[in-house]
Amino acid sequence: MALFTCKLGSADGKIIVKDIESANPDLLRTSLVEQGYFIFTIKKKPFQFLWEQGTARRKIDNKGLLTFNQELLTLIKAGLPIIQALDTILEKADRGYLAETLREVREDVKGGIALSDSLERYPRVFPHLYVASVRAGERTGDLPLTIRRYIAFLKRVEEVRKKFFSALVYPAILVTVALLAISFLLVYVVPTFSQVYADAGSQLPLPTQILIAFSTTLKRYFLAVIAVLVLGGIAFNRWSSTYSGRYWVDTFKIRFPFIGEVFSKFSIAAFTRTLATVIGSGIPIVEALKMAVGTLNNVVLEKNILQAIVRVEEGSGLSVAMESTHAFPPLALRMLGVGETTGSLEQMLTDISEYFEAEIDTRLHLLTTAIEPAIMLFMGLVVGVIIITMYLPIFKIAGTVG
Repeated sequence: MALFTCKLGSADGKIIVKDIESANPDLLRTSLVEQGYFIFTIKKKPFQFLWEQGTARRKIDNKGLLTFNQELLTLIKAGLPIIQALDTILEKADRGYLAETLREVREDVKGGIALSDSLERYPRVFPHLYVASVRAGERTGDLPLTIRRYIAFLKRVEEVRKKFFSALVYPAILVTVALLAISFLLVYVVPTFSQVYADAGSQLPLPTQILIAFSTTLKRYFLAVIAVLVLGGIAFNRWSSTYSGRYWVDTFKIRFPFIGEVFSKFSIAAFTRTLATVIGSGIPIVEALKMAVGTLNNVVLEKNILQAIVRVEEGSGLSVAMESTHAFPPLALRMLGVGETTGSLEQMLTDISEYFEAEIDTRLHLLTTAIEPAIMLFMGLVVGVIIITMYLPIFKIAGTVG
């Protein structure tokens, strides 16, 4: 999506200058004309790469979107029209990207544009799922219900995400501390011992010679090693952002022993909960499936689910189509089948997501319980080997003296 600066004439005779995202100027021109604007100029903003980097940093997180929707729901339930509700929110809103966008949305709605159509023009702020939920609420005439559903969805997603990442924080800290301790021994302590042995002029055992040679090399090229690691990390990050690179990384993530199952279930839980929310908003099953695919955040699973969606379009049942993906356990597939048969698909999808989330909690508990002793054992072995190797000459001398 590119950014264009547009000079427009509104229906009430005002001249408006605003920045709007669009795939190309022709689509933007058509959209603005349909909205009733007279177009003076549409110019592509220069230095697009700088804009893209800036807006990437200014994305709105789920917390900001959740707060906005909670306020909007309260005001709409109190009987305020959309424009007055947005005015009330903006009166106490802090300065920021979300407030700037909401002011643009307010002007659009005031000009006669539907709320969902205006929100759709800001994909970096309002996710496609949210826009579709609002549009479904406008069609059914029950916008508060769809907003309430989306709020419940955001809360649950944030809760699961926090559990997932908080479970990984402690192991990450342990690994970091272990690496720092071992690096300190190799870069500072071992060279100190080696200098003492060099001054004594004693013949060192082979393991001690190997360790001293490795430590000396590491200390001499320490900055170069750090630079190589940083450059390697940057290169890997760029490669993993390509489709082939991301496909390889995502395949590794879901096939890695024990942890891979956690990643896979986390993605499927997000998918099923999203699908339940979208179906509950009144969106047809095929369109709902296509929208929910984006929440998997794994191109391997996305490819499999997209193939299942094709089968659903061809008339296959959802449970039968999903069975071919090998991403759902038999119990979840049976629950899908029951939901299709009884007409309670939304509830069954919610139950499946809760089933996966319970499985994730169990796996993460086992992971965090086992990772601490495993890391401590590894660190103890490495440190023990280093210390024993450095003390071998002393043991040799003591044996000679005895």
